[in-house]
Parts: sequence; structure tokens; C-alpha cells
Amino acid sequence: MQVTETLAEGLKREIKVVIPKQEMEQELAVRLADAKDKVRINGFRPGKVPLAHLKKMYGKSIMADLVNEIVRDRPNQILSERGEKSATQPSIAMTEDEAEADKILNAQADFEFTVSYEVIPPIELKSTDGLSVIREVVEVTEDEVNEQIEKIAESARTFETKKGKAADGDRVTMNYLGKVDGEAFDGGAAEDAELVIGSGRFIPGFEDQLVGVKAGDEKQITVIFPTEYPAADLAGKEATFDITVKDVAAPGAIEINDELASTLGIESVDRLKEIVRGQIESQYGSVTRQKVKRQILDQLDGMYQFDTPETLVNAEFDNIWRQINTDLSQSGKTFEDEGTTEEDARVEYRKLAERRVRLGLVLSEIGEKAGVEVTEEEMQRALYAQLQQFPGQQKEILDFFRNTPGASASLRAPIFEEKVVDKLLSEIKVTDKTVTKEELMAEDEEADSAEKPAKKKAAPKKAKAEAASDEAAEGEEAAPKKKAAPKKKAAEDSAE
Repeated sequence: MQVTETLAEGLKREIKVVIPKQEMEQELAVRLADAKDKVRINGFRPGKVPLAHLKKMYGKSIMADLVNEIVRDRPNQILSERGEKSATQPSIAMTEDEAEADKILNAQADFEFTVSYEVIPPIELKSTDGLSVIREVVEVTEDEVNEQIEKIAESARTFETKKGKAADGDRVTMNYLGKVDGEAFDGGAAEDAELVIGSGRFIPGFEDQLVGVKAGDEKQITVIFPTEYPAADLAGKEATFDITVKDVAAPGAIEINDELASTLGIESVDRLKEIVRGQIESQYGSVTRQKVKRQILDQLDGMYQFDTPETLVNAEFDNIWRQINTDLSQSGKTFEDEGTTEEDARVEYRKLAERRVRLGLVLSEIGEKAGVEVTEEEMQRALYAQLQQFPGQQKEILDFFRNTPGASASLRAPIFEEKVVDKLLSEIKVTDKTVTKEELMAEDEEADSAEKPAKKKAAPKKAKAEAASDEAAEGEEAAPKKKAAPKKKAAEDSAE
């Protein structure tokens, strides 16, 4: 086998591989000899088939298998011998001329192919002695726990049908049909929909107009969809809703006791408080973790500067750009509405893609040198978490991960990244700082500058995670719900 480097430009490499026809013919002879004792051909006793006849019948198919094995295995062997790592799967190019390919399969011509790839640049790890982070910590108070418990109790409270008109806090059961310009729109109709007046779940102005209705009433409500409504064809438009009131119910008293806990499947109110406290602490801990992680990544970003493989950057940029355009489409906005231009946004998000790839390579090198591994148990937990996110689609999800090459990497990468971050946290200086909830949850403008165009709003930000008690609240109705356009949180750094 002859290996010749034909391109070495930056991180790009191209290698020409030539396997002489004599070597191909020798390997073919070995495989034919091995097949001689295995094949069964009418007219010949086992093991007595002449090699010439065997070659005539199976030579091309055996050679085709050999060619496939070579292009599958040799590139990795060559890279290993060269001490290189390819950023992505190497690209293989071979002849497309049928006559020439036929000669190769008949061992009448050398087998030539070209391997093109980008190398992962060598990374010399630096000392972490100078790294330090401030870990913001929020002390969860009894008042905060009680406040969340009250919200849970409110969501679980009972209602009793009452005579007379609906007032603030009452629950109205109704049928409704929404129209814009006299035409019904998708998702604008429901039957037996329940809405607590004053809950703020529906479009602004909708609930106010239910005050004073009573069972059996028919009424038309007029509202204006918010300008940031996610459905662009409805945003900012006036709509009417034909309402038929079926029931008006008054709320029962809010009682926080063991009976409330029991209705939630919890043994006591004390245990309920423990759970709620744990949920709040987990929520704050997640935000703290992301802030600490960002501090680490920002410092690593300043420590390491090197060329990044273009193929990896292009793939990362495509992922970011696809999400940005999806967000803008859902919100009905343009880049100009966000204070930038598509051209400027492309430049800035390209920088973000390069940062992510560079940091991903650094973390990968740190983890490899430290012997960080992702266990099978951790992979199974990650897969289970994926299955929980898509109820009813478990089979499709399992088939995807089983049959899609590289799919498991999407489970492994974030686990590996977090374990590397844990490794770094065990080595660097960490200073705890007690802060208020508001300070912890406040937007970090300095951190955002690394994620989006400076002094420009590139894409809408996603709203922060809701409080733990909100998870226990009743689901929102479909059409006239109060739902601002989803705001995209500044893209968090991802290593892989």
C-alpha cells in the first residue's frame, strides 16, 4: 500500500492511497481458498471446486467486499499511523468510471482512492491553578416554601356550582368559538373549557369580560391578540369569541393540611414542604450550575486560541442558525425587529459556533487526559429521560438510537461535559456567595455578550424556568390562552 499526502493546508488533509493490483489479487486468492471449502456448487464435491471456476463465479463479489473493507478500515489505520485524529468521518473518493471499476474488481488495475479530512489540532493543556469561580447560593426561606405551597393548594382547591353571576376567582365552564375577520381559526374552539377568572391564563381582557355572566348566558367577547403571540397570523389582530356559559362555580377555602398532601399522593404536609423545598433548591441549583459553568468556559475561552475544524464549525453554526430562524418565525419577527441584520447575526453566531467547537475540543482533551468516562448506567438514565419526554413514542425513540449511527453521542456528550466540569470544579478555587433570588435569576449581561451580538438583540430570549409549584398547576386551555411569544434564552455553551 502506497500512501501519499497530496494536501496539507491548515487543518485540511488529503491523502492518496494506492493498493497495487498484485496485493489485491493476493488477498483475493486467500479469500477464494477460504471459500473453496465452504461453498456448495452442483457438479462438484465439497472442497473440490477449481479456483478458476470459483473466481469466475464469485471473484467480483468477493473483491467488492474487499474494496468495502479497505475503504472502511484503512483510513482509520492510516490516521493512527500518522498520529492524527479526524474531526469528522473522513470523506472517501474513488473512481466512478465503470470500466476502470470493473478492472479493479477483476484485479487488473491498482485500487486507488483519496481520503479527505480535517485534523483535530493538537491541544497542549494548561494549568488550571489560575481558574476561580464565584458560586452564587440562595437560601430558601420558610416564607418562600409556604408561598409555593399556597399556590399548589390553590391549584388543587375545589369548586362548587353557585347560582348567580360570576365574580373574580370563580370558575367558569364554557364552550367558545374564536373568529378573526369573521372566520374561525385553528385552535380557537373548545367545549367544556374551564377558566378561573383572574388566573391570567387567557388573552388579556378575556377573563375580565366573564365577570357577571351566569349559567346559560351566551355572550360575544372581543379581544386583541398580543403583538408577541406565537401564531404570527393572529398576533396583534382583533378577535371575537362566541361564548356559551355552562356552569359558574365558587372556589372552596384553601386549606394547607395533611388532607391536601394526601390528594397529591404525599403522606403529610410536612413531607410536602420538604418536597417543595427540594424543588426550589433544585431550580436555584440549576441556575447556579449554569452560571458557574459559564464562568469556567469564559476563562477557558481566554486561555485557548487555535484554529477550529471548519466542518465542525459549519455543523454547529447550522444548528444554531436553524434554531434562531425557528424562534423568529414563531414570534413573527425579523432580524431588523431584533435590532440587527441577518448578515451581522450570521457573523456573530459564526463566532459563537467557533467558540463552542473550540471549548468542546478543550473539554474533550481535559476529560480524555483525566480519564473521564461515561458509564453504561449513565447512558441508560439519559435514554430513559429522553423516553419520558416523548410519551407514546418510546418505540420510535429506541429505534432511532439503535439504528442511527452517532445518535448515542448526543446522549453521551452532555454527560461527559458535565463530568469534565465537575472535574475542573474539584481542582479550581470556588467561592460561595449568598445572593437573593432576584440576583441569582437576573440576566447576566456580561455572560450574554459571549452568546449573542454585542449591544444587539439577536434572537428572543426564552423565559426562565417556572417555580416548582407551577408544575402542579392545571394545564392551560388551547386557543385563547395568554401565551406570549416564546422567548429564547441565550444559547448556553455546549461542549459537543
